[in-house]
Amino acid sequence: MRPLAERMRPQHLDDYLGQSHLVGPGAVLRKAIEKSTLPSFILWGPPGVGKTTLASIIAAQLDRPFYALSAVNSGVKDVREAIDKAKRQQFFDSPGPILFIDEIHRFSKSQQDSMLAAVEQGIVTLIGATTENPSFEVISALLSRCQVYVLKPLLLADLKALLDRAMSDDEVLCKKKLEIKEYEALVQYSGGDARRLLNALEIIAQAVDDATLITNDLVRKVIQQNMVLYDKGGEQHYDMASAFIKSIRGSDPNAAVYWLARMIAGGEDPKFICRRMIISASEDIGLANPNALLMANQCLQAIQVIGMPEGRIIMSQAAIYLATSGKSNSAYEAIGKAQHIVTETGNLPVPLHLRNAPTALMKQLDYGKDYEYAHAHKANFVMQEYLPESISGQQIYLPQQNAQEIKVAEKLKKLWQEHYGY
Repeated sequence: MRPLAERMRPQHLDDYLGQSHLVGPGAVLRKAIEKSTLPSFILWGPPGVGKTTLASIIAAQLDRPFYALSAVNSGVKDVREAIDKAKRQQFFDSPGPILFIDEIHRFSKSQQDSMLAAVEQGIVTLIGATTENPSFEVISALLSRCQVYVLKPLLLADLKALLDRAMSDDEVLCKKKLEIKEYEALVQYSGGDARRLLNALEIIAQAVDDATLITNDLVRKVIQQNMVLYDKGGEQHYDMASAFIKSIRGSDPNAAVYWLARMIAGGEDPKFICRRMIISASEDIGLANPNALLMANQCLQAIQVIGMPEGRIIMSQAAIYLATSGKSNSAYEAIGKAQHIVTETGNLPVPLHLRNAPTALMKQLDYGKDYEYAHAHKANFVMQEYLPESISGQQIYLPQQNAQEIKVAEKLKKLWQEHYGY
């Protein structure tokens, strides 16, 4: 049997809850639907507010073919196949089919480019759905061809109405004769996401006997026991990311790829994962393998070009590389120590010989006087002071015991001798 959220998906605009500013009487999108003058547009709003539902209702109400793709598991080939089908269904001046792209922000530039001509020529009417600001995530050429409609979080009254409707109208729930006595825990768990709300209600209904009163305590107990979900907007979002980074830090590629797969399966934004790897490349690997930062940064750039699902392979390669690299947090420790010194010592003056002297007056005040140009000396080095006098000789960067930084330590000791204590 289909999940409750699917069984309760409204089929008509009048049954659609929320977004009255778009689809209420006289609202801009409702007028376009009623006049059959639907432009290509992007629905921007939080998860579970009815973006996919609204797109399917519009297609049904206008009696137009409807092709739905998810940017999570579709590529350029899938887009082109959908456009080719749309071309074959075009008759004279009839409006084109509707192409719905869920999570359109996950499409790479090349994937978004592949839709431009079809949208511009009216072969398809594009409806994109995104939880991210389209100004940043949708290419300007495509954005200029689309309207952007902002969907608002569902109100408490909308969520309660959805629960009541499910209890009375759903073919399964109505037979169990359940009664919701307290709504707060269900609504709080949903976070305004209608899909999560109905999923929670269904799990509770399956866990209790007929004619049961649903209370806040019952909801919390059942959800805690039965719902193991990845919430990319909540606590587990950070727990999974933490486990992923700690596995990289702990040099365990097996665990790193496992947590990577968990985040991908949960619908995590690949760019978020890549950004975490870039941070880890400096914080946990750093100078033990400077190429790690290049690898992580290239991973992010590749994801933006390739998109998903192929991007999972690139992220896996980067995660394994980082996990198997040597480890050093010396750069992380150094900036922390430097910031602590700044806090403790305040605004120490820049030594005169290091100051910039673009004017004659500054030169008269000895700005830049006695500065030694390192490249004018043997091996491009000259012994001189670069720190404020009061913290002269303060060791901030401490090389760690890995092959790369052992060489760095030897070089620093040779250059600076006893000055910094290397």
